[in-house]
Amino acid sequence: MNTVWNLDPIYHGFDDPAFEADLSRLKDQVQALSALAGKLSQMDALDGLRQGIDIQENITRLAGKLALYAELRQAADTRDTVASSQMGRILAACSASAAPCAAFQAWAAKLPDLPALIQKDAVLKEYAFLFGNMQENSRYLLSGDGEAVAARMALSGGNAWSELQQYLTSTVKVNFRGTVTNLSAIRNMAYDEDPQVRRDAYEAELRCYESIRDSVAYALNAIKLETISDCQLRGYESPLERTLKASDMKRQTLDAMLGAIQEYLPRFRQYLRAKAKALGHKGGLPWYDLFAPMGISSTTFTTQQARDYLVELFSHFDGELSNMVARAFDDAWIDFYPRDGKAGGAFCAGVECLGQSRVLTNFDGKLGDVVTLAHELGHAFHNQCIQGHRPLNRDYSMPLAETASTFNECVVMAAAIRGAADDAERLNLVESQLQDTTQIICDILSRYLFEKSVFENREERFMDADTLCTMMLDAQQASYGDGLDEHVRHPYMWLCKSHYYGATYYNFPYAFGGLFARGLYAMYLKEGETFVPKYKELLRTTTVATAEDTAAVAGIDLTDRNFWRGALQTVADQIDLFCQLVQ
Repeated sequence: MNTVWNLDPIYHGFDDPAFEADLSRLKDQVQALSALAGKLSQMDALDGLRQGIDIQENITRLAGKLALYAELRQAADTRDTVASSQMGRILAACSASAAPCAAFQAWAAKLPDLPALIQKDAVLKEYAFLFGNMQENSRYLLSGDGEAVAARMALSGGNAWSELQQYLTSTVKVNFRGTVTNLSAIRNMAYDEDPQVRRDAYEAELRCYESIRDSVAYALNAIKLETISDCQLRGYESPLERTLKASDMKRQTLDAMLGAIQEYLPRFRQYLRAKAKALGHKGGLPWYDLFAPMGISSTTFTTQQARDYLVELFSHFDGELSNMVARAFDDAWIDFYPRDGKAGGAFCAGVECLGQSRVLTNFDGKLGDVVTLAHELGHAFHNQCIQGHRPLNRDYSMPLAETASTFNECVVMAAAIRGAADDAERLNLVESQLQDTTQIICDILSRYLFEKSVFENREERFMDADTLCTMMLDAQQASYGDGLDEHVRHPYMWLCKSHYYGATYYNFPYAFGGLFARGLYAMYLKEGETFVPKYKELLRTTTVATAEDTAAVAGIDLTDRNFWRGALQTVADQIDLFCQLVQ
């Protein structure tokens, strides 16, 4: 089995003639869209809509393929300067489409009979939701050449600062017990069975940030100020409002979820204090023991064993999902192991031109790494479910993006807990799942509060590294409370998490996805096989409906705090079980 992903089905390299040919076609299509935009007012409306959609589909296919290849090359080795240069060429070509795209959207949004026109064409009918959003969002478009200028400025602005953060965190040297390692490897030591290793790794991690913290602080300040300026120019009330609109999600839904989370924070703090006591600490849990394993788990996995385990497990849920998981391992969709220069963490990227995905992980053989694989392969399954949509209908919003991935986690962990040999193993598994859930609730809440604070302060002042660290600790206090040792937290979470350096408020979607998936999994347990078609239809709907309408496919009202309370109560029940097991 390959341990690195195979990108050759996309391109054989940047010197592949197909790469240059596609880049040339992309530029031609951008020019065609620009020419079309200049004559829309003189065209028959239906013909203009058809041509505009056709060209934008071509641009989406080509740009997606080109940019994805460069992104995957960069993620595999952030020192790949060729990939960085080629990405610059691709982004430059794409940025030229911003103005004509905006012109098309503005023109289409003003058509008085747009809904009726759409019904006259089979392709356009499939884009009814897209056109509805065009009408809603047209008031936020920049006039004249504004969109083109904004897109070009982002190349040397937010995009460049984001690349800097990724480069610095993936190449920083970490001194650990007389050896030099990388950040991904040192952060993985947080799961080590030896408490002294965990503590030493935590302290080594914090020390390594000293050499890069000022540069990353500048990156964060620049990105957030650019976001604020962009929102003001477009007329958004705030960056949060822009994120909610982009997420096709109501503020009432976010408020209902956050309100329910606040109600249940004492239960998470109960879990953290119980874990601290079991590990011999007084009071709250020190950060370096957040991921300390408990109970007994001697199980480790090779990549082959991980494959066989997941394929067999998901076969009991759905054959389509199980077969896709097998293909992911067998056809080299996955880049498994950490190495110098490789991006940290894990992600899944859809390769639409192949009807496949590519998954990056930093695998070290623990059950948690198998759960991570299941999570990312959930994204891959989601990608597969929406593959039947037209090219412009394949983007799901951030909140719904975590649905299938977290549902997969629920399936894996429930099976593992059911199959536990004894209480020691059951404790290990229950605590492992509580670790993950605490991350998507407490840690995500702290990230949300931190980013909110950054936006509230950035317009008036520059926040240096010390200020950002203080703000991060304040956010952790508000979220974790006395569940953590107030003297041993993580002031640099703003530096190491890439989510702050890309999409705005890419934090609450994890809480949404985790709780939404728990609610869906509870439905599956009640309904059995009859739930599966409904679940796949829900996933398919995510790209062509609001979050609220998508949930309605399963009969869920997201604006009702009781739905979120129900999902959180399943976690509270696990916390009760954990407390019994540690006693």
